[in-house]
Amino acid sequence: MFDRIVLLVSIIAMTRPVAGHGQAVTGDPSPIGKAEYLARRDSLAGRVGDGVVVAFGGVTPVTDFGPFYQLPAFRYLTGYLHADAALVMVVKTGRGISTLFVKETPKRRALYYGTEPDSAELAANLGLSSRPIGQVNTYVDSIVRAGTKTVYELRDFAAADFAEHDSLTRGGQFVKALAARHPGLEIRDGHPIVARLRARKSDAELALIRRAAEISAQGHTELMRRIDPSMHEYDLQAIIEHTFRRGGAERPAYGAIVGSGPKALELHYMKDRRKMEPGELVVIDAAAEYQGYAADVTRTLPVSGAYTPEQRSIYQVVRDAQAAAERNSKAGMTIQGALDSAVAVRAKGLAALGLIESAGATYDPAWEVDCRQRPANCSQASLFMIHSISHGLGLEVHDPVQAYYGTFQVGDAFVIEPGLYISQRLLELLPDTPKNRAFIAKVRSTVTRYENTGVRIEDAYVITSTGLERISLAPREIDEIEALTRRRPVP
Repeated sequence: MFDRIVLLVSIIAMTRPVAGHGQAVTGDPSPIGKAEYLARRDSLAGRVGDGVVVAFGGVTPVTDFGPFYQLPAFRYLTGYLHADAALVMVVKTGRGISTLFVKETPKRRALYYGTEPDSAELAANLGLSSRPIGQVNTYVDSIVRAGTKTVYELRDFAAADFAEHDSLTRGGQFVKALAARHPGLEIRDGHPIVARLRARKSDAELALIRRAAEISAQGHTELMRRIDPSMHEYDLQAIIEHTFRRGGAERPAYGAIVGSGPKALELHYMKDRRKMEPGELVVIDAAAEYQGYAADVTRTLPVSGAYTPEQRSIYQVVRDAQAAAERNSKAGMTIQGALDSAVAVRAKGLAALGLIESAGATYDPAWEVDCRQRPANCSQASLFMIHSISHGLGLEVHDPVQAYYGTFQVGDAFVIEPGLYISQRLLELLPDTPKNRAFIAKVRSTVTRYENTGVRIEDAYVITSTGLERISLAPREIDEIEALTRRRPVP
């Protein structure tokens, strides 16, 4: 009993917010307030100039797997967290009048799912007047008939990453029918405008992202303390997601990727069912969402508690690449500069280990790439890199960032996530050409020695007036990780 109490106290301590390294904790961050939502809509109106903005939120879930979560763009503009709503903003000369159209849950159903806020609450908390959702068609029709020629639609897809593959949504159906009723009406995509607004994070947003990163780091640290070769991947998923919940997270920011052995090389592996084996690496790409804002953190751990010499070598190359990208991810610098520095470090490291012929050596790719326009994509080193190293953080785990539109600036929140993935399967993908045969002949035996070594290190960062700050403070140096993974919990 005493042992169990000690372990429970240890777990509770790990899931409490911890101050340090610029992360002083003074209580839960405040939610986004009414003034900020008003400012966001004003900024949107100023960029639209004249027209009507029509945005639809998410619909009532049709499964019993968890509560409703609002769509990112709709949440950004409204703060409304209930289903089946729409926002209509009438804009003239850069000034907008916004109306929220909401659905009222029937009284009996409300006994199961609760009620929506009334019009007084919406006006007081979000600065929005409201009407029943059933009136949205006639309201927009009347505005168009009065002379409005342009409608900016905010499609209600669940995530921008998958927008192109999304089927016709409720909002899409609404706008399609609207255009059919009013020939000559110009329909424009409002998402590029909203994305530019979302790119710069306010102080309130940064506070929420910091908390999400802090909770995520606690989860990864707890994993390091408890990982054991007897576990399955789902055991690690359970530990880290439990820690997120205990830390106050609403949910994971995305599906946990827990890939051991050969699955460490599968970038978006989410089944998490495999039995881990002694001596393997396991990549854990998992993070928390806090009040709608996402973190994104990855660590690569030795299942047995210590890295093999080959694993240490690859890990250190990746860690050095991350450090190089950090030095090149500051206000006024570009994402491309950060990427180039991380690529150069990894290419040099791969060459030193004998996994490629030289840092500048090329190969004939198996997919369409213009090697003259983009020579880096035809380098032998790129075969083992696979993905880029940076994306924004915010209401989506892949959120806009100011650096997408030029350079890093104060108010950017983003990740740096270099990786290396070594497998003979990559060599087998290459077309049979003289250049590739020579390359494969020189490196095959070395690749075999490093087989199934997949390493990714990912941290979250913000740019402040004083420079770059890492906000996901889970251990990441080899010695730090081994010091924790060699510790086993009391049985």
